[in-house]
Amino acid sequence: MLRKAIILVVLFSFHLPLLAEEMPEVTDRHWTRKYDSYFRKYSKRFFGPAFDWHWFKAQGIAESGLQKNARSWTNAKGVMQLMPRTFAELKKKNPELSNVMEPRWNIAAGIYYDSSIFSKWQEDRTFLDRMRFMFGSYNAGFRTILRAQRLSRKKGFDGRDWESIKKIAPDVTRWRHQETLGYINKIEILMGDAAQPQEDWWSWILRKQ
Repeated sequence: MLRKAIILVVLFSFHLPLLAEEMPEVTDRHWTRKYDSYFRKYSKRFFGPAFDWHWFKAQGIAESGLQKNARSWTNAKGVMQLMPRTFAELKKKNPELSNVMEPRWNIAAGIYYDSSIFSKWQEDRTFLDRMRFMFGSYNAGFRTILRAQRLSRKKGFDGRDWESIKKIAPDVTRWRHQETLGYINKIEILMGDAAQPQEDWWSWILRKQ
């Protein structure tokens, strides 16, 4: 813990623009090195080399605890908890995705799915809010979060920031909003300090180019 604290102090003191590969390794008790190579590989492929792959590792932990045989009550499967229909659609554009229950291809499909959602939320907003909109859409569906945004604007909120979505969440029909909000919160807790927006090195490392 002392070593981790020293590394973080050094980072915040110098504000150096580090690449994702140079970020300090996560050693929190919630994390393991399980499937790190897959999260690194497909984060780099679908989001670019400067994107912090730990976001998707945190998502995998939140989705399934990294259990490759996980199945939800809705029949979502694998590490990234993909619905069979969603996986089949993703496979049309990525034929190498051979088996939804194979961790490598499940993780690859999940991150590719994230990238397709991320590209839909291009309206001007902070990086962290864009990630929240992406994760929220992954959990609840893009159309659900879009309806939430429309309702927030109808009620006089900006609609681009996640806080405005949270404020009207209970009023959005057909949305299990507590599940989605808890899901995003869990990812941010797992990310720890990295989920707190910082200037300089934070925005340089994690901003989608």
